[in-house]
Amino acid sequence: MLTKGAKGTKDVIPEESYKWHYIESIYKEVCENFGYKEIRTPVFEHTNLFERGVGETTDVVQKEMYTFKDKGGRSITLKPEGTSSIVRSFVENKLYGGVQPTKVFYNTPCFRYERPQAGRLRAFHQFGVEVFGSDSPSVDVEVMSIAYTVFERLGLNNIELNINSVGCPKCRAEYNHILKEYIAPKLDKLCNTCNSRYEKNPLRILDCKNPSCQEELKDAPLMIDHLCDDCREHFDKVKEYLDAIEIDYIINPKIVRGLDYYTKTAFEFISKDIGAQGTVCGGGRYNGLVKEIGGPETAGIGFGMGVERLLLTLESLNIPFPEPRGIDIFIVTIGERADIESFSILYKLRKLGISADKDHLNRSIRAQFKYANKIDANFTIVIGDDELDRDVITLKNMKTGDQREIKLSSLTKELKQELGR
Repeated sequence: MLTKGAKGTKDVIPEESYKWHYIESIYKEVCENFGYKEIRTPVFEHTNLFERGVGETTDVVQKEMYTFKDKGGRSITLKPEGTSSIVRSFVENKLYGGVQPTKVFYNTPCFRYERPQAGRLRAFHQFGVEVFGSDSPSVDVEVMSIAYTVFERLGLNNIELNINSVGCPKCRAEYNHILKEYIAPKLDKLCNTCNSRYEKNPLRILDCKNPSCQEELKDAPLMIDHLCDDCREHFDKVKEYLDAIEIDYIINPKIVRGLDYYTKTAFEFISKDIGAQGTVCGGGRYNGLVKEIGGPETAGIGFGMGVERLLLTLESLNIPFPEPRGIDIFIVTIGERADIESFSILYKLRKLGISADKDHLNRSIRAQFKYANKIDANFTIVIGDDELDRDVITLKNMKTGDQREIKLSSLTKELKQELGR
């Protein structure tokens, strides 16, 4: 019998799931307040979607994807991130034909074969939002402000917003030429990955995490210093909108996006509260991605937020989660006749939206009360032959200890009053 989950996976057991429910409810509420609607896409897609949507030269495609052949011989990949599937759905379902902009949010499982570490698993979950159909810098800041509001609502105050501009194909082509001239004499001192990126994706060399490469590239020319007039104006407007809603930010020219369809704004929310400095949310503009995947030329922007990393950050700061709601009523039974009748009552209460339970292990009366305490029941009632004959029960408030005798036939009405429903 297999008793261990696969490496890089983690169960969310009942004692922990209430934390997930809480942050999911906050995230959903914030998105809906901003006018975003939920979208759901399959767990797997055709592999070439991610090769085009994520980029063949990225580590995700080259090293981290879970890819397999299905029984029809097609190459299938488990989602390594959320955006590509959303863009595919936007194109396939012709959402571009509706009222624009299209604003969506998602909560999806993702899969990457990478070294498991704190807050980073091989099977993980991602929140995200995407907006299609507007190139306005106000939308850039709206997207950032959704993430900011989620963090704020959750009590995360030590989060830094880092922003940059990665330009457009026009100014990035000129910058890449300048960057390659700077890097060329240093290639023999850079790692193999940097050398492989030199021709196809020179901008991504700046994202190398190798300390010796970082040292060699510390004085590299920056994209933000070589923006065209349109990209410069867009970036200035982004800063104006952030200032208008008083969200602090840091200009970080080291945030890069190497693929051609990424344009203009790139941003990350960074926390130092999870051990090593870590990005808990990253996003930016991808005005060329919809066309790359086969749709019409359409502006797009979004972000992705790792749920496990977010939970780890909250827990490391001892930020309290609202305690899960206890069950409304527990029925203590005495005897077989009462057991059958309590099961009928239980079903009626549940149908009315009152959470209820009873003993299923033939416990003693004392043990049933102990169990009611353990599951945090708000009320208990005792049903035995005598109670059934007299059509009365004792309703006990488990929080205050108060109790009173009521008609069994009035139980539903009395409970609704006690619960304020």
